[in-house]
Amino acid sequence: MKKSTQSRRLFLQQSSMAGLALVSANSWASSTSFIQAEPGKRIGIIGLDTSHATAFTKALNAPDASQYAGYKIVAAYPRGSKDILSSTERIPAYTAEVQKFGVEIVNSVQELLTKVDVVMLETNDGRLHLEQALEVFKAGKRMFIDKPIAASLKDAEAIFAASEKYNVPIFSASSLRFSPSAQEIRAGKVGKVIGADAYSPMKIEKTHPDLFWYGIHGVETLFTMMGTGCKQVNRYMNEEQEVVVGVWNDGRIGTFRGLKNGKQEYGGTAFGSNSVVHLGPYGGYDPLLVKIIEFFQTGIPPVSKEETLEIFAFMEAADVSKNRKGASVNLADMYSKK
Repeated sequence: MKKSTQSRRLFLQQSSMAGLALVSANSWASSTSFIQAEPGKRIGIIGLDTSHATAFTKALNAPDASQYAGYKIVAAYPRGSKDILSSTERIPAYTAEVQKFGVEIVNSVQELLTKVDVVMLETNDGRLHLEQALEVFKAGKRMFIDKPIAASLKDAEAIFAASEKYNVPIFSASSLRFSPSAQEIRAGKVGKVIGADAYSPMKIEKTHPDLFWYGIHGVETLFTMMGTGCKQVNRYMNEEQEVVVGVWNDGRIGTFRGLKNGKQEYGGTAFGSNSVVHLGPYGGYDPLLVKIIEFFQTGIPPVSKEETLEIFAFMEAADVSKNRKGASVNLADMYSKK
């Protein structure tokens, strides 16, 4: 009981800090000029509770950001997660940080949508994405949804269904998908990919299925190399690491290794018909941002709905396999039954 009371008190304190930051932001806004962008190129951010929001703002709003075709982040709605303290405690500092780059802070998603042409949904908490995305869909604005697109496969399916209902294109991706070496493998550098291994840190957030929070980076790297067509998974685990083995429809095998302890790195290996290639260093956010801007311009998602949903079915099946002590689980059983 005492611990629960302390947790509630801490949450209220963090919420108060976020509120003070928003008041401060609005006061600051009245005495400064905001960054300008051409009509059609005004980006709005929902959620200032992730480092992606500040990293994207610094890149896009830099004076020499010519590779982004004039797109600028002009406004942001700070509210993200309501109860994940590692997220809520970031909001005040991240709000202040984006203000340095001329971003206007607004009081609601509705207000944001009156000031922007396209949206980056950056809220770290995937449980909120469906609710927030629906507001954007109704406003008819193209949207990039940062990982995880949702905190369940069911919500991910609902987001794509709403995208189709309102005829508003979206996509979601980890920045690791667009690392140059991963894209070279995707394009055929090793010939046919016979199998692949990928690994990444695997921080766990109790409000999300295990792989959704951070393991998704390595899982998406695996799918970037292997493509779609995974039919079943088995999950093996101990205190140091976890391994999820996927079998594809054509018999190929791909694995994801989640690093829970020890050195935390990202990487992988593609085993091809012509050669074996190890993934190169992480390419940073720029390759992803370039793809986001291309998507805002064309409306053509660089990642298909089918691949994103299969990634989430893979991760959800891995959770089921965990609960069944490593038993094989079919991805087909994870999807909502129509």
